[in-house]
Amino acid sequence: MARLTVVVPCYNEAARLDAAPLLAFVDSHANASLLLVDDGSTDTTAAVLERLASERPGRIRALSLTPNGGKAEAVRRGLRDALAAGAEIVGYLDADLSTPPAEIDDLLAGLARPGVQVAIGARVGMLGYDIDRSAVRHYLGRVFATAASVILRARVYDTQCGAKLFRAGAALSGALSTAFLSRWAFDVELLGRLLIGTPQVPALPLAAIVEVPLPVWRDVKGSKLGVTGMAQTLRDLILVANDLAARRRAVHSPSLQ
Repeated sequence: MARLTVVVPCYNEAARLDAAPLLAFVDSHANASLLLVDDGSTDTTAAVLERLASERPGRIRALSLTPNGGKAEAVRRGLRDALAAGAEIVGYLDADLSTPPAEIDDLLAGLARPGVQVAIGARVGMLGYDIDRSAVRHYLGRVFATAASVILRARVYDTQCGAKLFRAGAALSGALSTAFLSRWAFDVELLGRLLIGTPQVPALPLAAIVEVPLPVWRDVKGSKLGVTGMAQTLRDLILVANDLAARRRAVHSPSLQ
């Protein structure tokens, strides 16, 4: 099996980080590891992550960033670190574990389909699925997803679920080479970079990205992204839309750059 590293960005998570599911994940996946990224926390998160890493040497690592740069940068730095360490598949999960680590298996199954390079979790409330999400966040999410689909020029149901996997390759390395402009809408920014490419790196075809309905997702109390944060995320989409438009022009007219 391919070597997998899952990045977990953490900011002031000392009091609520649940170690048990993380340990269970690496214990049950021989080729998987975790990279826990402390994003300049002001509590004892860094010590908690180091202690957790010491419980599974070689399987869990801790990376400390200072100063706080936001979730987008913590994810980007973590993914780049994982790729540099030789991971063949990389991804990320939210520290609140709203997507339980065990659900990574569903994303791996999606990634195993022929030609697929990216598998992203989707929170779809269907019979037989345990999706616990507030009505406000659900409907704001539908507005956001509609805007994201227009910006990406691709029909996408859920860009913001914090559970995604990527195969290592030139497209991913290129997409992660520079910092994201958006603090909260970086998921859209990353997908857009992959779908557009650069004059030097070909874009991923739309068929290389699949959404995978998650069987379980919980709206965890104390999430960093509240209604106000979601509103900021919508505003961030304007930055992303302008940047992706500029990237499309660069790809179509490289001689102008």
